[in-house]
Formats: sequence, structure tokens, C-alpha cells
Amino acid sequence: MIDIKLIRENKDLVKENIKKKFQDQKLPLVDEVYDLDLEFRKVKQEGDELRSLKNTKSSEIGNLMREGKKDEALKIKEEVAGYGTKIDELGKKEEELSLEIKKRMMVIPNIIDDSVPVGKDDSENVEIEKFGDPFVPEYEIPYHADIIEKLNGLDKVSSGRTSGNGFYYLMGDIARLSSAMLSYARDFMIDKGFTYCIPPFMIRSDVVTGVMSFDEMDAMMYKSEGEDLYLIGTSEHSMIGKFKDQIVKESDLPITMTSYSPCFRKEVGAHGIEERGIYRVHQFEKQEMIVLCKPEEAMDWYNKMWSYTVELFRNMDIPVRTLECCSGDLADLKVKSCDVEAWSPRQKKYLEVGSGSTLGDAQARRLGIRTKGENGTYYVSTLNNTVLASTRALIALIENNYNEDGTVNIPKVLQPYMGGKEKIGD
Repeated sequence: MIDIKLIRENKDLVKENIKKKFQDQKLPLVDEVYDLDLEFRKVKQEGDELRSLKNTKSSEIGNLMREGKKDEALKIKEEVAGYGTKIDELGKKEEELSLEIKKRMMVIPNIIDDSVPVGKDDSENVEIEKFGDPFVPEYEIPYHADIIEKLNGLDKVSSGRTSGNGFYYLMGDIARLSSAMLSYARDFMIDKGFTYCIPPFMIRSDVVTGVMSFDEMDAMMYKSEGEDLYLIGTSEHSMIGKFKDQIVKESDLPITMTSYSPCFRKEVGAHGIEERGIYRVHQFEKQEMIVLCKPEEAMDWYNKMWSYTVELFRNMDIPVRTLECCSGDLADLKVKSCDVEAWSPRQKKYLEVGSGSTLGDAQARRLGIRTKGENGTYYVSTLNNTVLASTRALIALIENNYNEDGTVNIPKVLQPYMGGKEKIGD
């Protein structure tokens, strides 16, 4: 959610930003908020003036009574009673206007960074840099589900019976390899100075609406029927929510945390659920990182965070590239975002394995996360980035370490988590 001062002082900037995101249907909201805000401030000022007058008159009543001027005091008392009724009416109107303003402000997109390329959708994202040489072996690499099933590591038939499409059983060394990657990702981030956390896996609706847009919420979140609880789609949500309505010490900034969680997603949209494989599924595990910092430090942290993901994948012998997300591919709360994609030697292209974003103070405004410095109280900046998402990282690792004989090499950094094992399937 943007600062309403932007609409008061620079409506054109807000409208131009909406156009860059190709959301012209939201343009009328800017003028609506501007007009509602004028009315809100007028009503508030009238209410404040009446409250001040009421207090003054109430003091006069006491003085008149002490002076024995009872009739004058009673007359003013009647007048003050009328003020009370009007103040209540203005207070109700003020509350109604505030809700109408907030309803519109919640769907006006955040101001994107000047460096974000303008484009309609993810097809117009821009490659930034490649890390590692993409390699295609002379022998054929089978579909990842076939590789894993041959290694007795995947059972989607049974999960279909228990849970339906979009779920899976990982077993044996493959399950262990998935856990090894997550354990390595956890320790990797701890070594970077991040505090490890296991957060709640369900959150309330006021946290959900604080960390993401309504469109994202509808497309992603599972709701617990009869309860105000949602299963998290990423632990970023509960990690940022941890600081809801708090004033954190400026001396504690930056706050850097890394978290493990299972993640649950409806995956509503054009892509759909992958029937055989595990690239797009309803459930996976994830290591995440979040940062709360001063606004002037946000871009430095943004660059550090995506670079950590690149480093982690390169340590597992997986070539990756980074993509700058264009304006139309940015969720409404994001200022700037970068995808990390891993090389798929089977498909001979890169596939998304993680995403990092800086959101300015949008989440902090919605959740009331502030800090207090020399110049007063202000909202912090929040950032998040995927360290490792289990199923997609597993696919990338298996394809890039697959041998012609059907075995899979285990990268050296993961071998300590696999009991020293160097290969799967030998």
C-alpha cells in the first residue's frame, strides 16, 4: 500500500505507474481516493473543531456554575449536548470514508523502481546474467519423474489415491536427497548470518492481506473452513507477519531471518498442475529468507539476497541465470523483483527455481511495522527471497547430475547430509 501523500501531491505519478503495469482499469481509483481523502479531511477537521469547542464550552459550564449563573450554564449545557450528537455523526462518517479509502488503496499497485523494464507479462522479462555453463550431454536425459521412479523415489499413484492430483510420495535416497538440500540451504543461510526460524504454517486473514495482493491470495491460498486461518504458500508470509503492529528498535535493523516450512498452493491459473512430475504441485518444502531494514539499505540487501541463491545453486553444480521481472509481471506490492532460473539439460532451457523481491514499505504499512529513529517513527522496508524450493531444486539437481547409466551424482556439498554417499542408484 502506497503512502496516501503520493495521491495528494502527485496523482500523475501514481497513474503513470498503473499504466506501466498495464492495469488501466485501476486508473479511476486514484481520483476516487483523492476526492474521498478531501472529504475525509474536511469531516475530520470539522469533528476536531467541534470537539475542541465542546471542551471549551464544558469548561465554561463549570465556571458559570461556580459563579452562581445556573441559567446560563444550563443553556450552554444544552448547546454542548447538541455538539455531542454532531460529533458522533461526524465520527461515523469519518470511519466510513476511511474504510472506503483503504479499500481502494489496497488495490492500487506499489510504485515500481525506475530500473524495472516495462513489459506486459513474464514473456518480456529481461535476462541479467548467466552463472555456470549450460551443458547438454550426448546421451538422452529422461523426464525427471521417470528418473526418480526408476530409482524407487517417487510414487504418484498412491498419492493420487490419498490426496489427488498435485501431490506425491518421495521415498528412499531421493527423499533423503530432498531433505539434504533443505538442510544444506538452512546451514548455508545461517553461515551468511541469518537467524534460523521455523514459523507457523497457518496464518490469519489480516496477515495474509498484509503481505500480498487480493489476486495472489485468491490464486494461491488454501483456507481452513470455519476458521480464520490460511495455509501458507511461503513462509515469508508468517515471517513478515511476526512483526505485525510492532515498533522494532532501529538498532536491531537489519533483521535477517531464514525459515523452513512446508508450502501449500492452489496453483490456480493457466499453467495448471503437472500430472506426472513434481515441478508444479500443491505441496512442497522451502527454505526462505526475509529482511527488514532501513529504506536506504533495501536495494543493497536485494542484490545480496538473490546472489545468495545463485551461490547456493552453483555450489550444487547447477548452472543458473537471473531474470529482471518486467513491470507487468510484478505483483502489486513489489518494487523490484528478480527470478533465479536453473538450467534444464533435458529441455535445453532455463526454468524458474526461485524469486527475490523488495517491497519498499508496502507490507510494513499494511501490517503496521515501524521503527523509531532520530527523525521520528517510520515504516521499515521488507524483502524476501527463495533460498531453495524442494521439488524444483530436486529436478534441477537430478537433471544436471544425471549419468548415462541412470545414476545421479550427489554434489560434494550435499554428501555430508547423505552419509558420505556419492551417487544414487549405483
